[in-house]
Amino acid sequence: MSEKKSYRPNVAMIVMSNKYPKKKEIFIAQRNDFNDVWQFPQGGIDAGEEVQEAMFRELEEEIGTKKVKIIAEYPEWISYDFPSKIAKKMKPYKGQTQKYFLVKLKKNATIDINTSHPEFSNFKFVNVEEALCMSASFKQEVYKTVIKHFKKEGYL
Repeated sequence: MSEKKSYRPNVAMIVMSNKYPKKKEIFIAQRNDFNDVWQFPQGGIDAGEEVQEAMFRELEEEIGTKKVKIIAEYPEWISYDFPSKIAKKMKPYKGQTQKYFLVKLKKNATIDINTSHPEFSNFKFVNVEEALCMSASFKQEVYKTVIKHFKKEGYL
């Protein structure tokens, strides 16, 4: 009998620097468990947790701050499949279904990736095109779709 696999509910954030909208600098971070995998902050939504509640919790857990202002929310859930080497670690899930937010760091926000359970080894702020080029190949279609939407809406 085959094992039923599903998508893990997840929240993801495109974090703009506090210079937004004058400068459109996007936060991107290098994972500490996979070489050359750069991504936006993201994480699972706990049972009973509201999506925005998960967003703020994940930001604090991954980048050490939840001092952000929500600019926009992607209107739909969007999914991707894990590559095989990641899928083995993430059983029973075959991928993630995500709710995306575009957020801006508040003036007094300080990023600290050396959290209690660090997920990132490095980070930087880049332009939209660089963020797309640096992102993991299996996430690129999702990133392109979400960024295209935020561009169309005039945010990026």
